[in-house]
Amino acid sequence: MGDVIVCTGRGGTGKSTFAALASRCLNSPKLLIDMDPDESLADMLGIDLEANGKKTISAMLYEFARERVGRSGYNVFSELLSRVLDDCLYRDGGFDFISLGTKFAVGCYCAPDAVLKDFMPTVVQDYEEVILDSPAGLEHFNRKVVVDIDDLFVILDPSEKSVKHIRRVLDIAKELRVNYHHLYLVGNYKFTEETEEYLRSSGETYLARIEYDPEVKEYNLKGKPLLELSENSPALQSVKEILAKAGLIHKGAV
Repeated sequence: MGDVIVCTGRGGTGKSTFAALASRCLNSPKLLIDMDPDESLADMLGIDLEANGKKTISAMLYEFARERVGRSGYNVFSELLSRVLDDCLYRDGGFDFISLGTKFAVGCYCAPDAVLKDFMPTVVQDYEEVILDSPAGLEHFNRKVVVDIDDLFVILDPSEKSVKHIRRVLDIAKELRVNYHHLYLVGNYKFTEETEEYLRSSGETYLARIEYDPEVKEYNLKGKPLLELSENSPALQSVKEILAKAGLIHKGAV
């Protein structure tokens, strides 16, 4: 298994945009995992799971639970693993994709998160990069869905709550023993040179901000995949620069 890259932050900061553009910049075999029930990443990648005969983990688990009523004496783990690989894993020429999905049933996301946690070691072993788009907040850390992270990108907006999120990420990772090799701060396009100074002086590694790009807004409104952005897109170029600073790609790479 290669690098595990996690994008986290408060809601609306641009985590899914960063994850989608990062997937375009990284050419190696990669798996993208959308842990956000809002399923924004699939839209930004231009993926229609239903049209391709694939399910989210939540949908698969709901069907599995209904089929399981009255059954016994079989290996739940191996059957669930088979379901994840057969029913949930979307394969594309440039990347593979799994979505946690929206849960249309009473209760929390504990069960879908547990499935993802249990099968992460098996599912991700054939990829050089695994990019996880986290839900808003820190609940995924509490459930320890991923405990060994290579590169943790905290995507921020210029607000007090977002800045406080940095300390909360650090504290909860320490308390729950979530390991990461590198933690990077990334500002969204709302930052200015002046407000960026706070991140530069935070004591953590600040890389850069994602540049404003009207094309991104247009593509999202029209439902066009961000993978089709022009090569000179300011947002794409800034994400490429951020990944280069993190040592994940060489400067000048596509």
